[in-house]
Amino acid sequence: MTPVENDHFSKQSGEYAQYRPHYPRELFEYLASLTSEHELAVDCATGNGQAALGLAVHYQSVVGFDQSAEQLAHAQPHPRISYHIAKAEKLPVASRSADIVTVAQALHWFRLEEFYAEVRRVLKPKGILAVWTYNLHRITPDVDAIVRDYHDRILDGYWPPERSRIIDGYRSLPFPFRELTPPPIEMHTHWTLDHLLGYLRSWSATQRFIDQNGSNPLDVITNKLRAAWGEASVRQVSWPLTLRIGIPDFSL
Repeated sequence: MTPVENDHFSKQSGEYAQYRPHYPRELFEYLASLTSEHELAVDCATGNGQAALGLAVHYQSVVGFDQSAEQLAHAQPHPRISYHIAKAEKLPVASRSADIVTVAQALHWFRLEEFYAEVRRVLKPKGILAVWTYNLHRITPDVDAIVRDYHDRILDGYWPPERSRIIDGYRSLPFPFRELTPPPIEMHTHWTLDHLLGYLRSWSATQRFIDQNGSNPLDVITNKLRAAWGEASVRQVSWPLTLRIGIPDFSL
C-alpha cells in the first residue's frame, strides 16, 4: 500500500474512534441552514466519519473521503453515507455537484491551493465550504493546568509543525473565500478519568513519544491527574470550536 501523506493517526485509529469527542447537533443544524439545497455533502479527511454522521441528518447523500484505510475501517456505517479512500486535493466527485464541503480538524494537513481549487470545482454555485478545529479542552482549572503542561512541555518537540495552525484557530491559514461570521459553538461531553487518559493517548505526539523513547509519557502525569480529578466519577468536558465558512467566487 502506498504510504499515506501526513498520517499521524492510522496507528491509533481504534483509540481515535473510541475517545475523540463528537461534534454537536447545533453545528450541523447551522451548516444546513446555509445551503439552499441538501442533496450532497462532501466530508474531506473524514477519519472515522464523525462529521459525516452529523451531515447525514440533513443531507440526502454524504460522501466521506480519507487517505487512511485504517481510519475508514472504524467509520460507523449509515445508509446515507459512503466512504472512500481519496485525497482532499483530488476528489472523485462530479463538478458542481456538492452543496457543502466540510473539513473537521484536518485543514492544516492539506495542500491548500490544490484543495481550494477542488472546492471551487465540486461545489454548486450556491455551495459553501465549512472548516473547523478545536484546541485543548476545559474540565477544571487543576486538570486543565496538568494537561496544558503535558501538551506544552512534556510533548514539546513531538508535535508536527502543523499543530501550530490548530493553536491559532486556523487564523494564519489562507482562506480565499467570501467569509461568513458563524455563531459561537462548543462541543460538550462527559468523561471519566479513564476516558480522558484514552483521549490523551490518542494524540499523535503521545504516540510519537512512545515510538521514540519506548516509554509512555502519560505515566508522568497520571497520578497528578487522579489527584486533580477528585472524587467525581464523571466530569463535563468542553471545547470551543473555531469555525470558518467560505463562499467561493466562481468568477475567479
